[in-house]
Amino acid sequence: MFKKSSAPEKPLRQRALEYLGKREYSYKELGQKLKSYLDENEDADSITAILDDFKTRGWLSDARFTEQMVHARRAKFGSSKIVHELREKGIESTLIEGAIEQLKETELASAKEIWQKKYKNAPANRDEWAKQARFLQSRGFGFDTIKKVLNLQTDDD
Repeated sequence: MFKKSSAPEKPLRQRALEYLGKREYSYKELGQKLKSYLDENEDADSITAILDDFKTRGWLSDARFTEQMVHARRAKFGSSKIVHELREKGIESTLIEGAIEQLKETELASAKEIWQKKYKNAPANRDEWAKQARFLQSRGFGFDTIKKVLNLQTDDD
């Protein structure tokens, strides 16, 4: 009864541009997204050619993606979680090392802010201390940072 739309499928290049128009993607991440749109006439080399062209033109940049990801995630997560995400997205280790240096500078301040949003009072006993430490650890903060944040809160009382 209903007719199927006869609109032609979008070319891979157009899909890639639409994705990049919405947000930054890493080379690997955009390649994975485009793989689901390959038809029987195309092969993975066509995706590589598109991505390489975009990279040459400056439309696709892992450095820009890394910078954007760090900026967006630092308000909610610690360096280890952000670094893990960057590795999953296929970012080179040199870019990740630069991101780590940038994150380490503000890690303690970020952990304090995140802790203060969740908990208004310092831990009163060991159980509360452990609970708050697990929360910060789940957000990707290292134990040294967690100890500093929670011990500072205890010392302030």
